[in-house]
Amino acid sequence: MHNCGYCQGGELLAAFGIKICDLEVSQLILFKEQSHPGRCIVAYKDHVSEIVNISDEERDLFFKDVNRAAKAIHAAFQPKKVNYGAYGDTGCHLHFHLVPKYEGEFEYGGVFEMNPGRVYLTDEEYDEMIAKIKANL
Repeated sequence: MHNCGYCQGGELLAAFGIKICDLEVSQLILFKEQSHPGRCIVAYKDHVSEIVNISDEERDLFFKDVNRAAKAIHAAFQPKKVNYGAYGDTGCHLHFHLVPKYEGEFEYGGVFEMNPGRVYLTDEEYDEMIAKIKANL
C-alpha cells in the first residue's frame, strides 16, 4: 500500500492522474494521457485488490460510482462507446479505467492500450476537462 498512488496521492498519483473528486465509495481520477478524450479512472476508496474483497453492498455502491462517472463522460464528451478495463496485475488496488471511444478515432473498434503516451494536455486543458466532467456528475 505504501507505493499505491490511489492511497497515497501526491506525486504517486500525479505521475498518471489528477483527482477530480470523491464519489460515494471511490475517487474519480482524470487519466493524464488523453488519447481518448475524457478517459478516467474510478478507484475504490480502500486498498483492496479484487472486487471479491468487498461486500455485496460495497460492490453495488462501487458500480454505482462507475455508472455515475460513465454518464458524466457520455454527457461531457459524447463518445460512441465507453470501454471499461479492470486489470491490476501491477497496481493491486481495485479500480476501473473508463475509456471513451470515438468512431473513426484512435483505437476505435479495438482494445485500448494502457498508456499509449501520445496526448498530454496543458494544465488549463486538464482544468477545462475536469470542469466538464464535474458539471455532468
